[in-house]
Amino acid sequence: MRKRSLAFLTAASISYGPFAFGANPGTVEPVAFQSDAYYRQGDEFLASTPVTTASVSSASDCCEPSCADPTCSDDVACGDGCAAGGLFSGCGLAGPVESLSLASLMGLSDDSAIEVGGWTNIAYYNKNIPLSQNFDDLLSFDDIPDHANLAQQWFYIGKVADGSGGRDFGGRIDLIYGTDAQKTQAFGNPGAGVRGFGFYDASLDHGYYGWAIPQAYMEVANGDLSTKVGHFFTPIGYEVIPATGNFFHSHSYTMFNSEPFTHTGALSTYTGFEALTLYGGWTAGWDTGFDNLDGGSNFLGGFAANINENVTFTYLNTWGNFGWRGGKDSYSHSMVLVAKVTDKLQYIAQSDVLDATPNPNAGQRDTVGLNQYLLYAYSDIIGIGGRCEWWKDDGTSYNEITGGVNVKALSNLVFRPEIRHDWAPGADLDQTTAAIDAILTY
Repeated sequence: MRKRSLAFLTAASISYGPFAFGANPGTVEPVAFQSDAYYRQGDEFLASTPVTTASVSSASDCCEPSCADPTCSDDVACGDGCAAGGLFSGCGLAGPVESLSLASLMGLSDDSAIEVGGWTNIAYYNKNIPLSQNFDDLLSFDDIPDHANLAQQWFYIGKVADGSGGRDFGGRIDLIYGTDAQKTQAFGNPGAGVRGFGFYDASLDHGYYGWAIPQAYMEVANGDLSTKVGHFFTPIGYEVIPATGNFFHSHSYTMFNSEPFTHTGALSTYTGFEALTLYGGWTAGWDTGFDNLDGGSNFLGGFAANINENVTFTYLNTWGNFGWRGGKDSYSHSMVLVAKVTDKLQYIAQSDVLDATPNPNAGQRDTVGLNQYLLYAYSDIIGIGGRCEWWKDDGTSYNEITGGVNVKALSNLVFRPEIRHDWAPGADLDQTTAAIDAILTY
């Protein structure tokens, strides 16, 4: 199957999402860090498509007599509406779609401690995204070309452990179905290298579709310290698995090939220092689900620092036995710099290193990469972005440059068209790929 931790206090989350349209027109989301890049996906911190919440009104809300937003009017037309709306907010069926909410359907109030939600992500791309070369070879997220795929049908339920008032408990479960699911399963478990085999969710395959349970953990918090125990997303890197957390549909080489996706273990967060977050924990190797392979056992740690109000820097590393991905004394790190250049322009630089030693199920692998992003908020409806990457894998250099836009059709519906060019002279690669996807959150 395709690619895809002992410590107490050190590791940091990256900025929670690459780009966001703010509630105010023409602004990008602040670069302040969230405590967990993945936990906050699916709620008001969505990067690509913010959902309607009590604090973010949609155009359909403007038609309600009780609306107190000064931007609301009685004659809302297509594209008018409140700032949080989209291109077609206020038109026809926009209201019912924008008001779609799993929490509301379940009868949860706006102030409920329980968070419930999800999204549907449909994607099309005309070629395999490298390093994938063949149909359904599991070597990238995008290995089913020339199809309109259900990439992610995602549901989550959870509760944040809030330690501000003393000891509190929480937890979260995420469930995904789609073509992305088999790349998100616990493929670091024994036997998971063969489709339909392996413990936990590794065997939940359905052709090139499948199921995955990428998070299932409990959390306890007290004051500035919180700890999660179970199966959870890695805090490493900049791009994330949830489609809602990325500006682009396609992923970097670095994200897919040089970083873990999930861990099973324990991870603590400490926020008691000003402008500094420390994380640290132990996990049973990379990409495991309540099991480990070849004695997987590694440290996961690092820090996130707010250098000033506009710049944040993160350093994270894993060291030890990665299991399926590397033997004893394997090492990786990821460094991410996020800078707010102007109110409309954001710059991100990321560099990863992986030095994996051999074990019975993994060979030596050395990779290094540099990713850079420029993200520009043309308006509260349209965002423009670019990504360039150099990634070297055991002596062979791969390059890609991607350009795209995010178009907010509704407050909870975003389209992400992009053009990507990959080249690697040492691997006889020279390819241009077109892709587009849609994300509907609820």
